[in-house]
Amino acid sequence: MRAKIIYFITAAVLVVYFVLVGSRGLMLIRHGTWLTVTFGVAVLILPVIGVWFLWKNTQFVTRANQLATELEAEGGLPVDELERDKYGRILRDSADEVFARRKAETEDAPGDWRSWFRLAVAYHDARDTPRARKAMQRAISLHEGKPVRT
Repeated sequence: MRAKIIYFITAAVLVVYFVLVGSRGLMLIRHGTWLTVTFGVAVLILPVIGVWFLWKNTQFVTRANQLATELEAEGGLPVDELERDKYGRILRDSADEVFARRKAETEDAPGDWRSWFRLAVAYHDARDTPRARKAMQRAISLHEGKPVRT
């Protein structure tokens, strides 16, 4: 729940920022000289890219949460069996052990979105965020029946 609140606060702050930057870009364009129009267009590109990025991330998070909800209803969410240190941080050896099992499971069933979801969680636990995101994107694509790039 805490992560959702932080996400929404961050998204709201970004939207306010995009509006402020966009209004500055429009003011520059309205000024009318070739220099201010050029700068105004350049300034407007940043909020457009930001809105697109925010939209794509929101879609990703929403779809990943839908998969988690479905997997939880099936009783297939991965159990937290990771060892932790006294501060609550995951021990690397423990994460690597679980990751090896999840990877083998995924290699045995490469077309199953559930195994890719669990692999994404294992990547996340091993602190490999880029691969976790790719594995989750693959799980989402498999779940939606879309072709998967290899």
